[in-house]
Amino acid sequence: MSGYILAIDQGTTSTRAIVFDDAFHIRGVGQQEFPQHFPRSGWVEHDPQDIWSSTVATTRAALADASLSASDIAAIGITNQRETVLIWDRETGKPIHNAVVWQDRRTADICRRLVGNGDEPMITAKTGLIVDPYFSGTKIGWILDHVEGAREKAEAGKLAFGTVDSFLLWRLTGGKVHATDATNASRTLLFDITANAWDDDLLRLLGVPRAILPQVLDCDAEFGVTDPSLFGAAIPILGIAGDQHAATLGQACFAPGMLKSTYGTGCFAVLNTGAERCTSHNRLLTTIAYRLAGQTTYALEGSIFVAGAAVQWLRDGLKLVDRADQTGPMASAADAEQDVYLVPAFTGLGAPWWDAEARGAIYGLSRKTGPNEIARAALEAVCYQTADLLTAMRKDWSRAGDTILRVDGGMVASDWTMQSLADILDAPVDRPVVLETTALGAAWLAGQKAGVWPGMDGFAERWRLERRFEPQMDAVTRGRKLDGWADAVKRTLSR
Repeated sequence: MSGYILAIDQGTTSTRAIVFDDAFHIRGVGQQEFPQHFPRSGWVEHDPQDIWSSTVATTRAALADASLSASDIAAIGITNQRETVLIWDRETGKPIHNAVVWQDRRTADICRRLVGNGDEPMITAKTGLIVDPYFSGTKIGWILDHVEGAREKAEAGKLAFGTVDSFLLWRLTGGKVHATDATNASRTLLFDITANAWDDDLLRLLGVPRAILPQVLDCDAEFGVTDPSLFGAAIPILGIAGDQHAATLGQACFAPGMLKSTYGTGCFAVLNTGAERCTSHNRLLTTIAYRLAGQTTYALEGSIFVAGAAVQWLRDGLKLVDRADQTGPMASAADAEQDVYLVPAFTGLGAPWWDAEARGAIYGLSRKTGPNEIARAALEAVCYQTADLLTAMRKDWSRAGDTILRVDGGMVASDWTMQSLADILDAPVDRPVVLETTALGAAWLAGQKAGVWPGMDGFAERWRLERRFEPQMDAVTRGRKLDGWADAVKRTLSR
């Protein structure tokens, strides 16, 4: 059997498909951005057809770029933006509403009511999550209550819910398979991560009919095969994981204590805690890192809603740059005597603050402040937020003390940003040779399940370091900068 594996990486702002060979080298790539929709302040939606059409187009483009046909591909692995909600008609396959994106805050009132009613401790005990609009469960209830006739159809079993992976799997298999994996299920507020099952108490609380839920499988499982009409031949789908879980796998963070952070639209740090489910006392999330062969590995996760999205704002909103890669040189040229802070709470603040009502702010402006200082503030905000997460992780799990951070995602191509990250964290930052670790993790799930790629040990041995960034900043400067950041966040919080 061929060692070629195709990874579908369906992200928040674009879809990518990548063909890897059995040496983990990239042989073909297809990528396509798609529109973001903002119907109201704090609302974020995607057109499901954009998600689907970009997936098909990029998969075909990646095969063409690699000069391969579908019959050359041993298996497909899927990774996806998490928590984004789609609901569709089982008979027609047509979504009943736009996808409600993970960044969307429309259910903030519902979440406040749940917290006010004292429901959060029970929810956290079962799911490892806190009550926040970020997660899928309240979005499901909102769609069912705001689309005419939807709740009645859902209770009659005529509708299907899915995160993006489930929606793509349904479409790719021609409507034959309605399933998800344990990592995506663990982000819904509906899944008991200890029992590894949908929970009836949570379903009742959030008003979600069990009839609309997908089957939950391991991350490496036989998820079905693609409809031959799509790509010219049927291809087995043998791996699914949410994007941050896939990146954890792609970074070979298989041992407890290993930590990765992905810098894409948002920033997500995941600390492997092994078979131990570590309860956070610092507003981090306890989540399923991955589930393989029925064995669950847990993690602590810190979620930052805005990372690369801040650079996108500089480009598309403020028109300060034409390209994202201009921000590093601008930051390097910024006035070192100005401490300007951007708190990018465009859609609220994530961990460890979890303030859905906070909104973005800039502090420290003067008449000398210009585009360079704003660019630096946007990049440094990612570093400061990561420092907040790492501090919380060290408080929650004592074995996280000497962790080296493995990084990936679009922002890590910036040497300036990675050096600043090491300086602010006062810890080494490792950038791998393969930066497409999210896609690589999905590919590894499918490749090892197909028997054409190595298992954990063999895969980990072939992880390669491109560059390590060591901290260079003196303690006084670091302390001043972190104190300034803490003050800026305090001023931004809504409560």
